[in-house]
Amino acid sequence: MSLILTGFLGSLAAGAATGVGALPILKLGMPDERRQSILLGFAAGVMLAASFFSLILPGIAQGQASGMSPVLSFGVVGAAVLLGGVTLALTNVLMPPLDRFGLGPEGIAATRFRRIWLFVAAITLHNFPEGMAVGVSFGGGDFSAGLTTAIGIGLQNMPEGLAVAGAVASLGYSRRAAFGTALLSGLVEPVAGLMGAALVSLALSLLPWGLGFAAGAMIYIVVSEIIPDVRREVAVRKPAMASLMTGLVIMMALDLSLT
Repeated sequence: MSLILTGFLGSLAAGAATGVGALPILKLGMPDERRQSILLGFAAGVMLAASFFSLILPGIAQGQASGMSPVLSFGVVGAAVLLGGVTLALTNVLMPPLDRFGLGPEGIAATRFRRIWLFVAAITLHNFPEGMAVGVSFGGGDFSAGLTTAIGIGLQNMPEGLAVAGAVASLGYSRRAAFGTALLSGLVEPVAGLMGAALVSLALSLLPWGLGFAAGAMIYIVVSEIIPDVRREVAVRKPAMASLMTGLVIMMALDLSLT
């Protein structure tokens, strides 16, 4: 029980770091269109880097650690990436317009509203296998490995929190709502951490699939929805793409230095 509790608390701390990363949004005013595109560009860059360096590569490594050959591990994660992308693509096609339920604006603005919330959903989804990884690390009985994993994922979660908050703020929500959404997106991690710590053997076999699936979902949303959105307006295209590259490099540096 102590291992399970430790895994839960470790993943809770890592998930709460998402809220820490979102704190700067509380100091920003309501973003104009230029700032909206810059925030979205940063979010896209962060999540592209996270997809490869926080999800796909660790998923392949986890598969090999659980006894798979390198080829089989790559095949499993590759299949999961494709499954995640197809699932989000189908969700995007089959989900009815949100304004039909009174959940968003009408007209052209409804398209951006839908894109951003799919983006937030994909980021929240990707936090689940990360939280499970923390729980598994503690549940295996190696406190040092668990602590290292929790700290690493927590630090990676900070720019992700800012990315979520910035994306939500770009829709015109209040700063508190943007911060709260970012914090909630990270709090799926302790739920997954509890499962990972309690069911270590099962979680180990599921992690490559979960990490790959989340990566595929995020890559699909970023490439098919967010990047075209930030490039739509010529006047803000260059600063938005510069912000995207900045977010990508920051997240890549964090991921590589913490693995």
